[in-house]
Amino acid sequence: MQHSTRYRLIFSFLAVSFVAGGVSLFIGGYLLYNAVLMEANNQVRLALNAADDVYETHVKFVKVALSITTLGAGFRSSLSEKRTEDLLDRLDRMAQHAQMDFAGIVAADGANICRIGPKVFQDEKGQHENIIARYVISHKHEIAGTVVLSKAFISRENMELADRTQFYPFKGANQLMPDDDQQLACMAIGAGIPIFENRVNGELIGVLYGGIVLNQSTNIVDQAQKSFFFDDVQQEKTTPMASILFDRIRIATNIVDEKGNRAIGTEVPDEVKEQVVIQGKQWTTTQLYLNDRYISAYEPIEDILGRRVGMLSIAVLESNYSNVQKKFFLFFMLATFLGAMIAIVMGYFISYQIMKPIHRLMKASQEVSTGNLSPDIGPISRDKEIAILQTTFKDMVESMKRRRMESRSQIIQSEKQASVGRLAAGVAHEINNPLTGVLTYTHMLLRRTDFPDDVRADLQVIAESTERVRKIVKGLLDFSRQTKLDPEPTEINRLVEASIKLIENQALLKGVTVQFHQGETLPLITLDRSQIQSVLLNILINALDASKPSDTITVHTTPALSASDTGNRGVEIIISDTGCGIAPDNLNKIFDPFFSTKEVGKGTGLGLSVSLGIVKEHGGAIRVQSEMGKGTTFFVWLPMNMNIGETKNETIGR
Repeated sequence: MQHSTRYRLIFSFLAVSFVAGGVSLFIGGYLLYNAVLMEANNQVRLALNAADDVYETHVKFVKVALSITTLGAGFRSSLSEKRTEDLLDRLDRMAQHAQMDFAGIVAADGANICRIGPKVFQDEKGQHENIIARYVISHKHEIAGTVVLSKAFISRENMELADRTQFYPFKGANQLMPDDDQQLACMAIGAGIPIFENRVNGELIGVLYGGIVLNQSTNIVDQAQKSFFFDDVQQEKTTPMASILFDRIRIATNIVDEKGNRAIGTEVPDEVKEQVVIQGKQWTTTQLYLNDRYISAYEPIEDILGRRVGMLSIAVLESNYSNVQKKFFLFFMLATFLGAMIAIVMGYFISYQIMKPIHRLMKASQEVSTGNLSPDIGPISRDKEIAILQTTFKDMVESMKRRRMESRSQIIQSEKQASVGRLAAGVAHEINNPLTGVLTYTHMLLRRTDFPDDVRADLQVIAESTERVRKIVKGLLDFSRQTKLDPEPTEINRLVEASIKLIENQALLKGVTVQFHQGETLPLITLDRSQIQSVLLNILINALDASKPSDTITVHTTPALSASDTGNRGVEIIISDTGCGIAPDNLNKIFDPFFSTKEVGKGTGLGLSVSLGIVKEHGGAIRVQSEMGKGTTFFVWLPMNMNIGETKNETIGR
């Protein structure tokens, strides 16, 4: 039988290896293809985001350069006094520093004051062509972004710039229109800053404008190319290429044509324009260009008027990823085949070592199923996996032993408390009636004035002793859970505050500080207000009794989930003291009825037992942590929706 099992295992290795290897190869190849394709699209989108950041950085740079210029006291003084030469000098230095192609100042009425191009006179008008200045004058606030500028405007600003710039027909928000109304235009990054007579509130006295023409620009696209991929990692041909498109025409790009020149003036397909410029989507597609396939991502560019006037694009060679895909697929195929062969060979040699301890574990499992929790599993194997399995099995059996003992202990404890509860209820009812009579008649006798002092002293002792017995009877009744709950929605913070106020004077007399840290956004809790308050008072009084002068009692409230019922929301009340603490031997006994570490006559030993019963009746739980000489912390957890009579197993914790 052993030989049969061994050879079956070997042949199973053989069959499973080939079947699993073939299936894995097919599925792995499919998943690898999709993963590489997805990764390629993600990388292109990331590159597009990087290019967009570069584009926006240039927009902000132009805006900041203009804003800083308007803040200078000398600039504002020269503008007020119409010192054109000084203004031109400042504009030239600003434009040179920010690499602006055009810049100027327009008065509030639209008159051109000065610009870095040809000299103009102060009465020259032309605001109808300057959309940046027109926007700022109209809206009275700064603007920065993409603008479409006519050839006439560029020619007036800088004739040299107009001569070396390629312009394209443009009309409307999104389309090139081949009709008589079209005009030659270019796309630019521009900004305008209003200049007020008073920096805080005042009359508009002018507009400082400036910008960078994007047509045939190389700065932005080259920076975008370097911002995501590094030149020393990829060859020049395989690096991503960035483009800025005016409508559907490339006006700035590092894509090259067959002659090695930048592909300025080339167009993208109508589908791209439809998805990006017309519909305003971010679009990723695969395109063929110069016999190479590219993965290209596009996003629309809007001008300062909210019109979609162009696109920002990133294109990456598809072969960058397809070559990686092929290499990985071949490696995966070879690794699968070698793995299958190695698994078969190893299976032949380790089958016997595997089967021997496994048979022992099987026999031990059968013994456990019959009730034997001390089975013999033999020596621990030297094989790591089998050793872990054997160790885990031993731990499982030991855990079963512990849980069986804990279950028995909990059952005995529950039965003991139930018996004590039934006994307490019976005794309390039997004692309560005659006890009330004794206490009543004792007080009636104390009202008489014809008794001598020694008799009155004896009666007073009877009254005090009877009152103590009555408190014990009340504790017995509470312990037996004879009190009916009266639940109502309650704010925990207010309930805790009211409970603390009841012991404040006692704490003040003892020199103990009570601090309350309210939790925020606590839900309303449905509970019996008076009974939960008695729980809090029990714990607070115990903390006060365990404290000495200068100690501190701290109360926290916080939202919390149940430790035993995941997802059950509620509120936890944490009461901590810095008192003497609870001895480890007593920590498991503090909830037992009639257990008390206080002096005789100072406690019945029922307070925490009653508190535990009340909290359980609300569906909550109490746990405690303590360290001798450092203090004790009680955790009272209450559910948001009370489940009357539901008991929890999370009673005591160390």
